[in-house]
Order: sequence, then C-alpha cells, then structure tokens
Amino acid sequence: EEEPPLRRRAWACYARSMSEAAPLATPIVAGRAIPPARFGRLAETPEWPSDLAASRARLADQGYLLLRGLIDPAAVLAARREVFGRLAAVGETDADGVATGSSRRAEREPDRGAFWRSVCEGPVLREVTHRGALGAACAALLGAEAKPFDMLWLRTMLSGRASPLHFDHVYMNRGSADVLTCWVPLGDVPIEAGPILLVENSHRFEDVIAPYRGVDVDRDGLPGSFPDDAIAFAERRATRLLTTDFRAGDVVVFGMFTLHGSCDNRLAGNRVRLSCDVRWQPARDAEDGRWFGAPPSGHGGEGYGGMNGARPLGAAYIAR
Repeated sequence: EEEPPLRRRAWACYARSMSEAAPLATPIVAGRAIPPARFGRLAETPEWPSDLAASRARLADQGYLLLRGLIDPAAVLAARREVFGRLAAVGETDADGVATGSSRRAEREPDRGAFWRSVCEGPVLREVTHRGALGAACAALLGAEAKPFDMLWLRTMLSGRASPLHFDHVYMNRGSADVLTCWVPLGDVPIEAGPILLVENSHRFEDVIAPYRGVDVDRDGLPGSFPDDAIAFAERRATRLLTTDFRAGDVVVFGMFTLHGSCDNRLAGNRVRLSCDVRWQPARDAEDGRWFGAPPSGHGGEGYGGMNGARPLGAAYIAR
C-alpha cells in the first residue's frame, strides 16, 4: 500500500533532521573508544518508503537499512512503559528503567521462562513488534507476505554491558533463507546507551562468513559469538564500525550475514538500555521450529527460559 503523501513528506523531514544532527558521541566498545578512522554513521535511507525497489537494492548493497520513524513513537514508548512496569513489579527497575541493583524475581516469579514469555508477549509490546508498520515494511522489503517469528528477543542491557559480534545465521538457519532481523530501540537510544553496532560491508566478507555458513549452534555445540572484539576486527579488516543516535520509532533492518553487536551502555544513573530483535520471513517459506509455537521451544528446548532476559537483571550475561 502506498504511503500517503503527507506521511512521506513528514518522514523525509524527520530523516533529514536526524542526518543533520549534531556530531555523534564517541562510541565505546569493550571499554575502548572506537578510533575515528574505524567509526562511521549508519547511512540514512532517503528513498524509503517512496521507492521500494531502491530500498531493496540498498539493503542488498550495504547489508542494512536504517528506517527512521517507521513505527509510531507513542506506541514504542507505551511498549517501553509496559516492559519496565513488569520489571518494576519484581523490584529490578523503577518505572523509568533505572536499575535498582536488586531483584525479587525468583520469589515472585519462580518459573523464569513463563515470566519472561509473559513480558515478551505483552500486548502493547506485540503491537509494535508483530503487527502494523513493522510487518508492512518487512513484507515490502521481502516482496512477499511476511510473518514474524513467535519468539521475541527482548534486551535489557545494564550499564557497562554490550552484545558481542555475531552473525544471526548460526542461530536460525533451519527454515527460510530470507530472514530479516529488525532491531527496534524501545525509546530514545543515543550512542551513550549502547545501541546496535554493524560492521560495514561485513555481508560481503566471504572468507569470514564461510566458516559460519551452515553452522547451527544447537546442533554443532559451537559458539555463535565472534571471537574478536569489534575494534580489533575492524582494525584488522581496515573497515568501519557503524552506529548512530536513535529515537523511538526508528528501526534497523539487516540480513543473516551482517556482522553486528552493540556499543557499551554508558548511561549514567544505572539506566537500562531497552531494545528488541524481531525476525520476519516470507510466510510461504519453511519455519525454523525453535522460534515458532506457543511457546517456541528455543535453544535446547528451554524456550524463553534459556534467554538472558529470563535471568534476574544483573545476572551474568551468557553469550552463545
């Protein structure tokens, strides 16, 4: 369905305002500032949504799309309040996402998988992640009716933490070959909060991709996380690490072989960075059964109980 002209103009003005924003803060990865020669800003997508063919071509060429203001910010902020409300109920944050440093989750929610599933399946959050503008965008980019994975990867990143580099392929390659990951910041996420970090042109690094192609972390018992930290890898490959400041409503879309992780969360005052990963695929394609179902079986049949978010906020991070 074609975007109304007024919405197209509003989106273009929003994207332009973000691209012309003040210089970005210096991203920190594993406690180290990214050297200027190894850092770049994620490219805007000026042709979206008026030229879908050009958007698809850009996705194939650069390995990602930054879609500014794709989702209604009010809906995103409502989802944020819903999630932090659930964490506040178990004593881990306040309603604004400030970590308390303590937890009552074990005593109030003894079934950690059931609890985390209920958070990830919150009705307000699902309106953002599994319906509406996000689904329409993925269908347009895939050129087919699209469906989301039932599993949602909700990230509650404490100050000082980050996600290591990885390819998504090794975690979800038993079904469709045309899966898109959508990274959705649940609220404003400036660089200081530790947003997503992409390795420029990594979807073309065939020598790096080859050892991971066809690997299944559950079947093969191999770690999916990349052995090098992001800066060391970028320096060795003479490439750049890409990120930017995000506002509620922005989305980054990329494929299974775009190498990515995140910057360190350096927000003051113990503020939690909240985001989620949503996967969409053509509805006609085969499914990876781990990520579909009510509930999905997940890694090793653990379902939501096997996810980092199912552990009390502050527990040691598990990298698969």
